[in-house]
Parts: sequence; structure tokens; C-alpha cells
Amino acid sequence: MGFDDMDVSTIWMNGEYVDWDDAQIHVLSHGLHYGTGIFEGVRAYDTDRGPAIFRWEEHLERLYNSAKPYNMDIGYTPEELTEATIEVIKRNDLDGCYIRPIAYYGYDSLGVSPQDNPTDIAIAAWPWGTYLGEDALENGVDVMVSSWRKHASSQIPTNAKTTGLYVNSLLAGEEARRNGYVEAIVLNKEGNVAEGPGENLFMVRDGKILTPGLSQSILDGITRDTVITLARERGYEVDDSAVISRGELHTADELFFTGSAAEVTPIRKVDNVVIGEGTRGPVTEELQTAFFDLVERRTDDHEEWFTYVDEQ
Repeated sequence: MGFDDMDVSTIWMNGEYVDWDDAQIHVLSHGLHYGTGIFEGVRAYDTDRGPAIFRWEEHLERLYNSAKPYNMDIGYTPEELTEATIEVIKRNDLDGCYIRPIAYYGYDSLGVSPQDNPTDIAIAAWPWGTYLGEDALENGVDVMVSSWRKHASSQIPTNAKTTGLYVNSLLAGEEARRNGYVEAIVLNKEGNVAEGPGENLFMVRDGKILTPGLSQSILDGITRDTVITLARERGYEVDDSAVISRGELHTADELFFTGSAAEVTPIRKVDNVVIGEGTRGPVTEELQTAFFDLVERRTDDHEEWFTYVDEQ
């Protein structure tokens, strides 16, 4: 479903609430030409206490940290961005939704250096269902290992969620889809497993859970951290600094993706090799259930992770 089919009306932009169709930028904006922007992808879930933004504080912290390598001054306090986000959700009359804060170098000059350009910032929210398909959460997805490699942190900071870097994700994901797969897995420059184009990756082997560490050129995912926490609370041994070779993917008992958009999505096949029994595995199912019980507030655990829109 495209934006034109959605009943959304308002975006917050540079301190003002503007009509959705009027939230525009100049064609010579620096961020458009050089990818000099940072962003977050956040979900709010529909609960019996109204919309609840999941781990908003952690997403905001990552947004401000992403700005640092680019010497970008966001220009608003976390409290101001929180107020704006809550108001955007209310003005659009949203329950469960996806939230996109973005900051980028705007319009003034077009040299590679952005020093003369303002930092613009916007926050939008809209309904967004299952990222990798409606049946993906239950039946899993087929993926391929991409021929495109993930850039190293010595080249571009991998701990910053930067707009321009998602060209790498686009290339990997579109290569997979052209070849009949739903999504890709990207290796790092050493040839070890990094992540998906927009997801972190987990592997289950002999009852132990492994996920590539931050040194493997991955983004430090907030849903990744959530699943690690939930798994350890349930008694699983989790190696969150794992080095996983490509070949190990094929012999895994279970594989799954995590991400704010993808949530917890099982992987059924890699390069047409069936993973485990070719269905959602028991560990994946347990953690997926725990995740949705948490975010949809069927449990009172981790209340500190939620910002309730109607109570602000």
C-alpha cells in the first residue's frame, strides 16, 4: 500500500506541523546529492493503553549518536522530538504505526563539505504492516547470500544509521528479489556473516543462540538487543559477539532476522538450502511469541521500554 492510499495528513518538519503533501525539500539539498542524512525506524504498537512507542529513548539516543561522525547539530532536544512525535501520531489518529525521524543537511551550497548547509529534520508516522510479507512471521522467508559486501567500519561508520549507506542495502535486497528470493544476507569484507539489508541475523545451533558481534560491520540493532535480552531471560546461552562463516548458515538448526520493521522473522532457506526442518523452529517461535507478547503488552515486563502516547 502506497502513501496515497493511507489516511495520514501531517508531518513535523523543522519545528512546524505541515500538511503531508507540503513536506518538501529543495532539489539541491545536500542530503539528496551526497546521502548526508541520519534516520531511525521505530514502531508504535496498539495496546489496551493506546499507542505505545517501543524503545523510543534508545532510538533517540542512536539518532543523536549517528549525528556525531557527520558533525551534525540536530538542533532540538530529545524532549522536543518526543513531543513532536507524539503529536504527529495523535494528529494522524494512528494506533499501531511506523515512525521515521530523519535529519539531513539541507539547502544552501552544494560542495561536498556541508559546513554552510542547515540541518533539517522531520518526523513522519504511518501504518505499516509486516515488512517481509504477511505470512513471513509464521512460515519464514527464503533468502540468498548477496554478492555485495557490507562496508567496513574503517570505511564508513557502521554504528551510524546513515541514509546514503542504504544504497548498499538496496543493491543486496534487489539482487535477491531479482533472483526470486524475499531478502538477502550480506557478508562483511572478511567474508563472514554481517546482517540483512535492514535486519540483524540470529542463528540457533545445538540450543545455543549466536548473532554477529559489532566488530562484524553490523548496525547495533535495538530489536537485536531486545531479543538477546528476552533469550537470556528464558535461560538461553547467547553469544552476541559471534563470528559466523557463510557455510555455517546452511548447517544451522534455525535462522531468523530481527529489526524494527522485520520484527522477528524466521528464515526458511538460504540459497535454496533448507534450514532445519524448513519451518519456523521452536527457539525462533518461542522468542517471536515472547517479543509480540511484550510489544503488544500482553505482559507487564520491561515497562521502561514503552512510551504511551495517550498518557503524555
